[in-house]
Amino acid sequence: MAWFAATDAEVARWVLQRGVAALFFVAFLSSLNQFPALVGERGLAPVPRYLEGFHRVRRPSLFRYRYSDRLFRWAAAVGLAVSGLLVLGVPQAGPWWVPLAAFLVLWGLYMSIVNVGQTFYAFGWEMLLLEAGFTVAFLGSDQVPPPRPILILVVWLVFRLEFGAGMIKIRGGAEWRDLTALYYHHETQPMPGPLSRQFHLLPKWMHRSEVVGNHVAQLVVPFLLFFPQPVGSAAAAVVVVTQLWLVLSGNFAWLNWSAIVLAFAAVGDAAVHWLLPFVPERLSSAAWNAGPRAPGARRRGPPRATGSPGCGSASSSRPRCCCSCSRGGPRRTSSRAGSS
Repeated sequence: MAWFAATDAEVARWVLQRGVAALFFVAFLSSLNQFPALVGERGLAPVPRYLEGFHRVRRPSLFRYRYSDRLFRWAAAVGLAVSGLLVLGVPQAGPWWVPLAAFLVLWGLYMSIVNVGQTFYAFGWEMLLLEAGFTVAFLGSDQVPPPRPILILVVWLVFRLEFGAGMIKIRGGAEWRDLTALYYHHETQPMPGPLSRQFHLLPKWMHRSEVVGNHVAQLVVPFLLFFPQPVGSAAAAVVVVTQLWLVLSGNFAWLNWSAIVLAFAAVGDAAVHWLLPFVPERLSSAAWNAGPRAPGARRRGPPRATGSPGCGSASSSRPRCCCSCSRGGPRRTSSRAGSS
């Protein structure tokens, strides 16, 4: 079962758990401020009225049989507290099931909000956050090595998100095929950002280059996420850079930030060490490599090398191979150009 333990993906787990928890924190904080006015008891589309026909809709929700603004605020407060603890790494310091339980609490609470949020919570980034939160829940704590199958599922989520967005563009209109889509996208997008006007004023050759780069990043690069290191890390870097470009040029809630966080599932510790030398090349968890052991019990984790430096020894300076894999996208997004 050595393949099951991704001992070279500690940075990936660190970023995934804290990053997804931070996104949940923002989601609960946003809901706490906006939900009552939108769908609260006296909101634009009151939840109590929606619940009158809810028996015909099979969607799990904490508010299925009773809703009050007070109950909602308690749910949002619990979500903020739990996500804050996960960002700080408190549950990750305990047994493997503690972060699992914490993420499932976040998933259940936010799904309860989304499933009664009606039109205001029907965007793709809501579904993406819920799917990401459920998957990341099974990454375990610092006491056990990251499970490789879960990392594969996360990368598969990124693949579906990126490749699906690219296919939507190619099939959606001739402007994406003749490379003219960005002549007017930055000007007409539903939620422009502070720099959107500057992006719109770029020369046309730059806009055409943007479209070509987008097609490469979303139709070719996602397949490379499945490759061994360092190709997987390089593909993840392309995803991150592409999403940061979208963050600067527009505003698509946490959709782009979700893609950035999830892309780290394909990043190996050696690649992070190469980019940031102060990060150890091998971040084998002290918690699952140490600790009390029964007499005669074997130490978990990779064996320590005692011979000369080589590819598999602990003292080797050669990068280690890390294979992370794939995963995909939300049901829909608010704009084709901003979907990751």
